[in-house]
Amino acid sequence: MQKILPILRARRERRLAKQRISSSRARGALLGFGMTFSLLLAVLILLGAFTYADVTRDLPSVEILPRLLNPPDGLLLQPTRIYDRTGEQTLFTFAPDENVPRRYIPINKQNPQHISAHLIDSVIAVTDLHFWSHSGFSLQGLENPELHPTIAQKLVSDLILYNEEPSTRRAIRERILAAQITAQFGREKIMEWYLNSVHFGNYAFGVDAAAGLYFGKSADQLTLTESAILASTSETPALNPLDAPQVALQRGREVLHILNGLGIVDDETTGFALAETPTMAVTNSLSMPPQPASAFVNLVLAQVGSQIPRDRIERGGLNLISTLDYELQNQVVCTTEVYAARMAGLAEPNVDCKSARLLPSLPPAVTLADSSASALVLDPTHGQVLALVGETVQGVETPLVTEHKAGSSLDAFVYLTGFTRGLSPASLTWDIPEEGSIQNFDGEFHGPMRLRIALANDYQVPVETLKTQMGFENVTSIASSFGLDLHPDSSADLGQVNMLNLAGAYGVFGTQGVYFGQNIGNDFSPAAVLRVEGADHAPLLDWTLPQAKPVLTPALAYLVTNVLSDEPARWTSLGRSNALEIGRPAGVKVGQTFDGSDAWVVGFTPSHVVVTWTGVHDDIPLSSPLQVGQWGVLPRFPAVLWNALIQTASADIPVEGWTMPQGISNVTVCDPSGMLPTKECPNLVSEIFLNGSEPVQADNLYREFGVNRETGLLATVFTPPELLEKKIYMIIPESARDWALSSGLEIPPTSYDAIQSPPVKPAINITSPELFAEVSDVVKIIGTASGENFSYYRVQVGRGLNPQTWMQIGGDVITPVESGLLAEWDTKNLSGLYAVQLQVVRTDQIVDSTVIQVTVR
Repeated sequence: MQKILPILRARRERRLAKQRISSSRARGALLGFGMTFSLLLAVLILLGAFTYADVTRDLPSVEILPRLLNPPDGLLLQPTRIYDRTGEQTLFTFAPDENVPRRYIPINKQNPQHISAHLIDSVIAVTDLHFWSHSGFSLQGLENPELHPTIAQKLVSDLILYNEEPSTRRAIRERILAAQITAQFGREKIMEWYLNSVHFGNYAFGVDAAAGLYFGKSADQLTLTESAILASTSETPALNPLDAPQVALQRGREVLHILNGLGIVDDETTGFALAETPTMAVTNSLSMPPQPASAFVNLVLAQVGSQIPRDRIERGGLNLISTLDYELQNQVVCTTEVYAARMAGLAEPNVDCKSARLLPSLPPAVTLADSSASALVLDPTHGQVLALVGETVQGVETPLVTEHKAGSSLDAFVYLTGFTRGLSPASLTWDIPEEGSIQNFDGEFHGPMRLRIALANDYQVPVETLKTQMGFENVTSIASSFGLDLHPDSSADLGQVNMLNLAGAYGVFGTQGVYFGQNIGNDFSPAAVLRVEGADHAPLLDWTLPQAKPVLTPALAYLVTNVLSDEPARWTSLGRSNALEIGRPAGVKVGQTFDGSDAWVVGFTPSHVVVTWTGVHDDIPLSSPLQVGQWGVLPRFPAVLWNALIQTASADIPVEGWTMPQGISNVTVCDPSGMLPTKECPNLVSEIFLNGSEPVQADNLYREFGVNRETGLLATVFTPPELLEKKIYMIIPESARDWALSSGLEIPPTSYDAIQSPPVKPAINITSPELFAEVSDVVKIIGTASGENFSYYRVQVGRGLNPQTWMQIGGDVITPVESGLLAEWDTKNLSGLYAVQLQVVRTDQIVDSTVIQVTVR
């Protein structure tokens, strides 16, 4: 028994120990779980805190609303206005009637003028059914940032968070602020604010403006039917009683049915309302006077809209100070209208337009009935649009400004690509027909020329050749740095372009390589806006000072400017005293399309860029003067308009040009090869080059040939001197030979005169080697050099049938020779046909000579 007790005790202790271990493990696991859960909870709390801090960071104050919507004088935010650059001339007002101020109408019935209860009920029924019971926000639609399910959220979205991009973060912030304004200001005030700020279409913000515009009455006089119509209009402003009267009436009746279904309006009242057909002020629609710069206003709104939402602009309280020069704009508009009327063959508008008096005559006997024109004036030194005229059709301006086919207007950037890769305005190009090549606009080919002449005269064959040599991807890269996005429609076209981008790009040449403008959206371009001010005159946007974007070196810019401003270079196609000459330096590029539908002129001085465009919408007959004859007649139309506008813009500005910058050298070269002059070169010109790219080789385009004037064949050493004539010919490459023959160009002969053995003279002859002998190594020249009045003789050799240069063998020999050794000629390392000439100089300076022809092997 005593032995069993220790065993039982040991078993009991082991069992208790296991229990203690198991209990300890359970407590440890529980403790570990608790710690893990606590850590996760702490992390979640921290993440939640950080998320909340991020969401509420820079959260706007809700005090913005009473400042905007509780005006002390009873006037709401006044309409947004667009002004000219002085801030004095109004261009556009976002209001049905700019002379009627917006008024604030309260809900309180004790006020003589108050918001109709019918309107409040109707708006709640269609906009926020649980308005009086919820906390100002709804979690419904949280996944869709564009959805604002409560009136409080709409207020926050329209007036507080308008400048934030739609996102989940913005949706959460919207709901936080909606809850805050509901708690702080109360539902009645929120309803009052909403009805005084909501948009009812046609720039009618607030119920008072809408009631007056659509029904000709104040807000407290609205009937149930009219209230229902306005409630539906507040949801979809485009479907308003002016623009869609029948749709607006039908949607108003749907609201009446909703009110009846909710028990807000009884059956009898609903029946009377449905039977009512309210008198809508359809004849009272926006009687705004014609806008003075409609196309320009559209540009302003597009640019400001990239920074401030359009809804916020239309809502009011902003002043947009534009870059428009109002006086210049008026002159540009009236001149373009007169020009467009003349072009269409119509009577000119009855306006007093000083600038139109500067219009040169249009091409005779040509009218374009279905045509349009537009123009733009830019200040390139500040990157600001001074004037813009929309497409003017038959003398009437429209707000439309679109892209058009660029045609050849962008060719300067092809040449610029060549200049960046070592070419110069003096580089030689051939304007000749090639297989599959295009033609020039004048239907002719002009042979060899400098790139300067090709660019100045808008010749298309050279630019296509250059485009192929440079590679279109390189041209595209160069153009993109100017803000031009090239998408060619064909191999002969560089795509489409608008006037603003074209003016900005060419303005870079006028400012010596610097693009002045603003970052607008995703683009860098000239600006139409100086600044945007809020109701308190605080600046919301300030583009008064331009940004400077270096695009080219001054030297490269000067190369292009120098070519485009070279008036004599254009005379080949335009003649003297043409429309592109204005009495001051101006770089000008014309552009046209092969189908005759579009023509451009873009020209610049140091202070202005003017772009003019003319479009023809009908097909042009092939027999029209626009399609045949001289350099495109169509570009002469916008050239006429450009001439008048650039003179108007520059009228009060001193004449100035461009100073040659560092990095440019002036060299006299042979025209058209662009190489160093030789005595054969018929025409010398002064050309400009980038330092280091000046020519180092002599001209090889022109050579002098000896020709037998009787046979017309190349002279040889045996041609009688009295028949020898020196003539200079252009060396034509084989690819241009057919063009040269068809153009009547004189080509050097390729055959030589017949060779006849000369008579043997007793006092001067070569007897060895014989005529036409083959020689090699050291050749002993034997013969006679003597006779009366002998002074000395010399032996010289020259390569070919008619050598142009001679090499003397030994020196002058003063001892006569009779049938003896005259000289020894080492022919090692020589090969081919050579002439050996013996000259005897007499004491009376008469020179006798004889020649033989040998072949060196």
